[in-house]
Amino acid sequence: MPWRITLDAESYEQARNVFSWDQIPADYNIAHDLLRKHEDPDRPALYQAYPDGSRETYTFRDLDDLTDAFARSLSHRGVERGDCVAVVVPQKPANPITHLACWKLGAISLPLSVLFGGDALRYRLRDSGATAVVADEEVLDTVQEVRDYCPDLEHVISVDEDDPPADVESFESVHNDQSTEFDIAETDTDTPAIIMYTSGSTGPPKGVLHAHGVWLGHCPAFYMYFELDVEESVFWTPADWAWIGALGDLVFPAWHHGRPVVGYPVGKFDVETAYELLTEFDVTDAFLPPTAIRMMMEVDDPADRYDLDLKAICSGGEPLTPEILDWADGALSGVTVDELYGQTEANLLVANCRQWFEARPGSMGKSVPGHEVAVVDPETGERLPQGDVGMIAVERDDDPVVFEGYWNRPEKTESASVTGPDGAEWHLTGDLGSRDDDGYVWFKARDDDLIITAGYRVGPGEVESAILEHPDVEQVGVVGIPDETRGEIIKAFIQPVSGVEGDDDLRAEIRALVSDDLAKYEYPREIEFVEELPQTTTGKIQRRKLRDREIGA
Repeated sequence: MPWRITLDAESYEQARNVFSWDQIPADYNIAHDLLRKHEDPDRPALYQAYPDGSRETYTFRDLDDLTDAFARSLSHRGVERGDCVAVVVPQKPANPITHLACWKLGAISLPLSVLFGGDALRYRLRDSGATAVVADEEVLDTVQEVRDYCPDLEHVISVDEDDPPADVESFESVHNDQSTEFDIAETDTDTPAIIMYTSGSTGPPKGVLHAHGVWLGHCPAFYMYFELDVEESVFWTPADWAWIGALGDLVFPAWHHGRPVVGYPVGKFDVETAYELLTEFDVTDAFLPPTAIRMMMEVDDPADRYDLDLKAICSGGEPLTPEILDWADGALSGVTVDELYGQTEANLLVANCRQWFEARPGSMGKSVPGHEVAVVDPETGERLPQGDVGMIAVERDDDPVVFEGYWNRPEKTESASVTGPDGAEWHLTGDLGSRDDDGYVWFKARDDDLIITAGYRVGPGEVESAILEHPDVEQVGVVGIPDETRGEIIKAFIQPVSGVEGDDDLRAEIRALVSDDLAKYEYPREIEFVEELPQTTTGKIQRRKLRDREIGA
């Protein structure tokens, strides 16, 4: 049996006591782990479906060969160890092929969403210093528009573009022009591997650098929230493969265990398509954001309408309500829904597992084996008593899921850590919570103004900056407000310039501006025009007062 991370224990407490990261090989490489270590490389790794009805199957051997070829092609184009290669591709094979080729080469991959507009792409490509980008046909024009603003960007490679421009190469031709096996670079769990950008409440998005051990860091939680049964499973998620929630919660841990994943460039989430994919590919385990689950709950009698093999769903990003748990148990004939918790900087720290303990609605679960999670005083790093509200934190130590640092921002990295009186170095998540006497962790609130809408983390400052580009906007404050389907939606309070009256035409222009410049999920679904905005004495918009005004606090 190839080496795998499992939780071979009879109880949660035993797993916590016996699990250790010492089992990781010293010469660990992600690509070797996910593709080459399997006893049967001809087993399916990827069932690829497309909206036009076409289907493809890729084995682990297929992906190993394709990533060998693409790694060699990137090397021939001057991509070296430590260089950054961006991936702007939806759920298509080119997405993981590029990541895995980078890791074989010792390069750093950079997942970016196809939903990003020009400003969002330009900032991330420039800030990361990406030397190459693999871009899907639907975003190729946008990448070309920002290319001149990214001085390090030497190569643009297009996916599924029939007639690429002269200065753009075709992915199909690039990754097929080599055939010999590629010698994987020497790496270990601390070798830089991937940068993922995350939004905060202030300042521009920050690049979160993770090393080769990051996906192993996800595997204990993967085992928990899929109920200790992953060896015969088929996995699917509608989540964008640009996010850690899709790649880390499902795709790469599944391949660590040699199990197949379903890919489908989903676009806008469609409930009927979701049920059809679950049925067609006999999906047993799925990662579904709470928004997707609530939309699926609108279908009557799904277990009667569809021949489902689903046994477990994991979800996170916002607390799951008792209604969701009851719906899955009833309407889906006993399917388990397990909540999980994490962030881009340190993902899958807390999870539920019904095989080991009962779920408590509203709680995110218990600390995952391998991760020392505590509620601490963010100023002193002192552990707080059970029941007290403080900052949720994880001890950095040798935990592979904790990020290496913010890309080119050492001061931000330092500010996210605190050393406790016992010498423990804690990564501060920015989330407030508490732990009860039985070890369950409860989320209370963000410690900043970050908005989480339909599973996407949105920094209000970035949205405000985009809106301020409109010549008719004087001031703006952006907040998240409660929404039954999406958890939160983005609302903008806008003070127009003198002489301009806010109307529906201006609302439409602002929404289009944000969608085009940032991302399709970042536009304000609600816009309220106001005569003035609450400000501090230094002129800073007081978002908390805007939120309080909205909810009537």
